[in-house]
Amino acid sequence: MKAHFEAFGKQTANHVPLSPLSFLERTAAIFPDRTAVIYHDRSYTWSEVLERTTRIAASLKARGIGLGDTVSVMAANTPELFELHYAVPMAGAVLNTINTRLEAETVAYILDHSDAKLVIADTAFSSVIETAMELNGARLPVVNIVDDHGPGGNRIGDETYEQLVANGDPAFSWSGPEDEWQALALNYTSGTSGRPKGVVYHHRGAYLMAMGTPIAWELPRHPVYLYTVPMFHCNGWCHAWAMTLMAGTIACIRQVTGKDVFALIEDHGITHLGGAPIVLSMLVNTPEQDRRALKGTVRIMTAGAPPPAAVLAATKALGFEVMQVYGLTETYGHVSQCLWREEWNELTADEQAELQSWQGVGFPMTDAIDVIDRETGAAVPWDGETQGEIVIRGNTVMKGYYKSPEATEEALSGGWFKSGDAAVRHPNGYVQIKDRLKDVIISGGENISSVEVEGVLHRHPDVVLAAVVAQPDEKWGEVPCAFVELKEGSDATEDSLIAFCREQMAGFKRPKKIVFTELPKTATGKIQKYVLRQEARSITSETK
Repeated sequence: MKAHFEAFGKQTANHVPLSPLSFLERTAAIFPDRTAVIYHDRSYTWSEVLERTTRIAASLKARGIGLGDTVSVMAANTPELFELHYAVPMAGAVLNTINTRLEAETVAYILDHSDAKLVIADTAFSSVIETAMELNGARLPVVNIVDDHGPGGNRIGDETYEQLVANGDPAFSWSGPEDEWQALALNYTSGTSGRPKGVVYHHRGAYLMAMGTPIAWELPRHPVYLYTVPMFHCNGWCHAWAMTLMAGTIACIRQVTGKDVFALIEDHGITHLGGAPIVLSMLVNTPEQDRRALKGTVRIMTAGAPPPAAVLAATKALGFEVMQVYGLTETYGHVSQCLWREEWNELTADEQAELQSWQGVGFPMTDAIDVIDRETGAAVPWDGETQGEIVIRGNTVMKGYYKSPEATEEALSGGWFKSGDAAVRHPNGYVQIKDRLKDVIISGGENISSVEVEGVLHRHPDVVLAAVVAQPDEKWGEVPCAFVELKEGSDATEDSLIAFCREQMAGFKRPKKIVFTELPKTATGKIQKYVLRQEARSITSETK
């Protein structure tokens, strides 16, 4: 009888909120002496990581940090940032990792908008934090991460990260969330329509992302993972939690160079790493004298603008096995993969590389990914030609945008998260991006808003009209290319405009090429960006 099946209530014995915090406790209990984290001359076992994070959580609680409070962190990929992925939520707080490439104005906005109660920052970024707080007119308490292998920088105040560790109670009793829907992290987009939006992750989504990744990537137990993905980006694709689940060893790298990556692969026996296509290009273009021969296959997960087929082929020739994945900040990172098919083994290297660049099929924890007609909402035919919008549904879709109910409703209405990416679906069901519905440029794995760059250009007194589109680039995947109409008699040059942009925004956002021309327009005066995209593709990229 139906009533008998519905008579059971949730109890502590049979219903535990899902949280990636449980992975650390389990791994530290089973493999307490295995190396968890390596960084230059520092290394910690899993039992040491558990004790350190517990101490930090205790120190945060002692400072009054608790449920729902935002802790903002601006740090490089060092052990501290990895530990904070556990310590902050252990205190019930929300981890906000800030892009280290951002300028002070955007950092100021994030600190204010996120309602940050505490900032933990590497001294390398202290000047940006100081300027951001000056812009906000509000001083926040700051804990300094002092990295002997970093570029230095002034401390803000006297408190250090290691003092949080030393002063924290190792017997602090922490527990997972009472509700798995509880906010775990707050990640800001790159501002694809002006100001960046705060994307809220919950414990359930992070748990399932970390569970799905090993299945999709076929991770073995105890992988040795080189953390080349910035941990500020989608919480490092949630690999901090996934590698803990697999009791792996995480090798931290502060600044990614081809020489250092090859050296760390040899020194530590790296088996896996992740990164934007620029990482692949970096490896391929590493001078012969700086390379080390791989002793075994190293598996790379790559995401961002689809890597050029030539780069994929060259990477494979070096001994790397690359898997292309796709996702967004709003989906905790990757939610689809180009799952390899046996029948592709007989194809040429170039044909295989082309297929590898497809966005593919959903990860195991992704409920559904589809390509739909924006007008009707119906799925497009699997013909490899009919374009629609990629839509996603599942537990690894964000809770919503922080303090932006209208934007949340727009993004999640109709039962799908709408990506804004135009794609086709091939007869085998694999998704392939063809264009972007929004004018977003993905450069080195970072999203750049063409609207934002255009806004800066329009601040220049000699600029009448500006339009920015993506220009293909072998190193970065894509870079901003600006088309500009100048006032009559202006003596502005490409170099002077790029210098102007450099003063107004983060370096990676500025145009790498500026073309002075009359912009093509429709009869109603709208700029025909598709014409500019075609022109940008024909221009040889010039790095400024």
